[in-house]
Order: sequence, then C-alpha cells, then structure tokens
Amino acid sequence: MAFDITGMMGKVKELQDKMQQAQQEIQHITATGEAGGGLVRATANGHRKILKLEIDDTLLTPQDRDMLADLVVAAVNKALDEAAELAAQELKRKTSGLMPNVPGLDLSGFGA
Repeated sequence: MAFDITGMMGKVKELQDKMQQAQQEIQHITATGEAGGGLVRATANGHRKILKLEIDDTLLTPQDRDMLADLVVAAVNKALDEAAELAAQELKRKTSGLMPNVPGLDLSGFGA
C-alpha cells in the first residue's frame, strides 16, 4: 500500500479550512460565570473576551469595595475557563475525523 501524499495534503487543507471556520464561529460561543451567589456575573466569548459584567446594586457600598473586586475576579475567571472549554469542544467537533491518529502528533496547540 503506497503513501498517498496528494490525499494527505487534501486532508491538511480541509483541516485548515475547518479550523479557520471554527475559529470564526467560536466568537459566537458565550459562557457566564457567577460569584457571590449571583451578585456578580461575567459573560465571555470563545476568544476569551469579556462581553458583559453585571454587579448587583447591593454591593456598591464603601465597605463592600474589596469584596466586590474579589468577586469580579472570580466571576471573570469562571467565565473565561468555561468559554475556553466550550471553544475546545467546538474545535474538536469541527475537526473530528479529519486527521489520522498519528502517535506523537500533538494538535493541542490548535485547540484540538
């Protein structure tokens, strides 16, 4: 059985096209993280950009300023972690079956 370089190059091109399409679609994935029992909510997209930050009015008193900062950080980090996970799942779904299982070939840098 001969190695089919033309077929392999076609698969690589197909993979590149699918990866580019998936990267464009990832921006539409959103995830929301909450902290403080929902007092602070942050929403991020698949490109790890914060789209929205909601802070309950009850937190806007002077004595709560330090707690507010901690809650914002916690909510943002939760949203970013969830968005990254959803983006990785989408990339895997889009590229499933396009590349052969080659031992030692690590595509994790591509989100796959």
